[in-house]
Amino acid sequence: MFREETIAAIATAYGEGGIGIIRISGPKAKNILDKIFVPAKKKEASGRRLTYGAIIDPDNSEAIDEVLAVFMPAPDTYTREDTVEINCHGSVVALKKTLDLVLRFGAALAEPGEFTKRAFLNGRIDLSQAEAVVDLVKAKTEKSFDSALNQLEGSVSLRIKEIRKELLELLVKITVNLDYPDEDIEEITYVKLIESISQIDDMLKKLLSTADAGRIIKDGLKTVISGSPNVGKSSLLNALVRENRAIVTEIPGTTRDIIEETVNIRGIPVRLFDTAGIRSTEDKIEKLGIEKSKDAFNQADLIVLMLDGSGELKASDIELLLAAAGRKAIVLINKIDIDKKIYEDQISNILPGCEILNTAVTKDIGIKELEEKIESLVYGGKVSQSESLLITNARHKDLLSRAERALSDAREAAERKEALDFIEIDVKGAWGLLGEITGDTASEDIINEVFAKFCLGK
Repeated sequence: MFREETIAAIATAYGEGGIGIIRISGPKAKNILDKIFVPAKKKEASGRRLTYGAIIDPDNSEAIDEVLAVFMPAPDTYTREDTVEINCHGSVVALKKTLDLVLRFGAALAEPGEFTKRAFLNGRIDLSQAEAVVDLVKAKTEKSFDSALNQLEGSVSLRIKEIRKELLELLVKITVNLDYPDEDIEEITYVKLIESISQIDDMLKKLLSTADAGRIIKDGLKTVISGSPNVGKSSLLNALVRENRAIVTEIPGTTRDIIEETVNIRGIPVRLFDTAGIRSTEDKIEKLGIEKSKDAFNQADLIVLMLDGSGELKASDIELLLAAAGRKAIVLINKIDIDKKIYEDQISNILPGCEILNTAVTKDIGIKELEEKIESLVYGGKVSQSESLLITNARHKDLLSRAERALSDAREAAERKEALDFIEIDVKGAWGLLGEITGDTASEDIINEVFAKFCLGK
């Protein structure tokens, strides 16, 4: 699982830029730098100090690029190994030629995520912190960035370790009572067992309660704007995006295909889908758009269902309201600035308990209230925006869910007063599952799968 050779890769995004960085990590890092880097003042690049000079091919004395180079000795580096970073001009040619030179003089090309993998294997970070690196790079909003940064700093790891410590203490008590029943030790009763398991289970449930909001903060809230033709769907998209992204006309059926945009609403990345108006039509192209609209409707995290409040409630509106039953939905009675003819009680009778807002999108009426409602629905009253710990990783959620089920089985077994041996199996199972989050009990296959998602140079 660990390659002892020195590795190297381009650590910045591919393409033109002001600066491009080549990273080298391993025992030969300094030796490679000394062979190809010539300082401008003939002074060797010393530890942790950027030195100006040039990359020179020793075989033909060809100058490759003017650079700034730095050598960082182990163990105080990202990988806990000797590390070199060469700051080149951000030219694809300069970076490629410099990297080729580094590889020629003893480095191997790094695998995707290998620098972070070495940081994990060398004990600088655990597996959940390593996964946060990817989330940090892909963060779409300040909230998703902050959440990833908190995980990188160890917020998830710390909580998991606290729960595992509680489980380990419980396992010790169970094991002692099993193996040394005749010794003068505190007897663990079923009442105490149930109490301990319940307390730990509550800790897991609290963590799991953040997972839905965490997934949305990380991946975005898939929000479909749905409704009959000409109710203002494209106008709403433009209002939320704050630019004329979709064509708006008075002609019904203007939108033929789904238009997708991602916006930041109060720190929440919201993936907006403006869909074709749903109605009966003989137009083949419009029919295709309507079918796509229905698919998007069925897969959405949130449905924003728009009604034309200046007209009577139509059969197609009622059909959409019924289709939204049991889903997270916000109903907008739009165009209230013209002549309101649809009222809240009519909507509530068809779709009880739904959120209803009065809007005039073209007049910017109700947009602020819609954003507030989206924020409230995402957090669901369970997680506040100031909450620093959110479970954003699908792998973590799955392991937490499985650990919680194992503890529930253990509690039920204790309530039935089954043998301690059976209860021990479930408690130990929960302990092991949580260890997979931090990497303490993760298999080599799981670790390789995690790091396969990384890009080169990270």
